[in-house]
Amino acid sequence: MEKNDRKKILELLLWVTDKPLKINDFKNVLEADCPPEEELREEILSIGQDLDARESPICLSEVAQGFQMASRSAYSQWVRRLFKGKTTLRLTSSALETLSIIAYKQPITRGEIEDIRGVDVAGVLDTLVERKLVKIVGRKEVLGRPLLYGTTLDFMRQFGLKSLDELPKLDELVPPEEGLAELSEDQSEPESGNDTVGDESLPVQDERTEKPADPKPAVTPTLTSDEPLPDVP
Repeated sequence: MEKNDRKKILELLLWVTDKPLKINDFKNVLEADCPPEEELREEILSIGQDLDARESPICLSEVAQGFQMASRSAYSQWVRRLFKGKTTLRLTSSALETLSIIAYKQPITRGEIEDIRGVDVAGVLDTLVERKLVKIVGRKEVLGRPLLYGTTLDFMRQFGLKSLDELPKLDELVPPEEGLAELSEDQSEPESGNDTVGDESLPVQDERTEKPADPKPAVTPTLTSDEPLPDVP
């Protein structure tokens, strides 16, 4: 098969699929006409380069360990108008917290999640499993053999992640302890009438008009999808 003909077939497969296609998916379709894996990957990526070159509103996205075509964010408002808001996936804070814990601690049991959150998460877990963001990945080899939960490929697709290795590092989301300690020391220092630097006197600002900024809280990622989620208690 000619390279140009094969490239057209690859573009067609990417256009019709409703989920990311892995390299093996392309191999299974092309069979004897499939080139070596490295060459196949280059041909797939070249499709994305062609879309970029002609400034197409569609782009090639490498996500969830595969490839899929997607609309560019600059045109998202028109897609939302077509589907009347159904492209936004909404989660309550409880669901987001639970999903974040699973993403960073997986595989993890329901009891371990509840120990971290301090509340029952049975209903939240059921909803996350129903929406295919979380799945049962096995059982923990302890007394009672509780179920273990982990994230799915749909979870990575919703977040635009190629793999779980692309999750933000926790130390990027939470201020380091040293910085918090320094801030605490600065806030505990007694105020005097004036602070001096060299020969110049600097008036201390009234704490009622300006206060030290609080440390930034951890950031929880937001999700987008083609269908809404019901609120979760």
